[in-house]
Amino acid sequence: MPTPSAKSGAPRRRVTLDHQLLTYWEREARRLDALSAAARWGWIARGYARKAERARAQAARSAGREAARDQPIVTAPPEAANEDRAPSA
Repeated sequence: MPTPSAKSGAPRRRVTLDHQLLTYWEREARRLDALSAAARWGWIARGYARKAERARAQAARSAGREAARDQPIVTAPPEAANEDRAPSA
């Protein structure tokens, strides 16, 4: 039986590993920020803050790969593809 989203005809977003990693690292950064805010000692809070920054860097890396995947592949225009042929006269 088809799922409700398949019935509605809504386009489905392809879930890639980079997209999954992006959401994971964003969620992990939020969790570490919360731990940092709730830490009792400053050195523990700074450690959590450093880990949150690394998680955000990982998320940015995955976001870049995901954005590059969504861009169309650039090909040579048809005129440039025919430059190697002899002109027909």
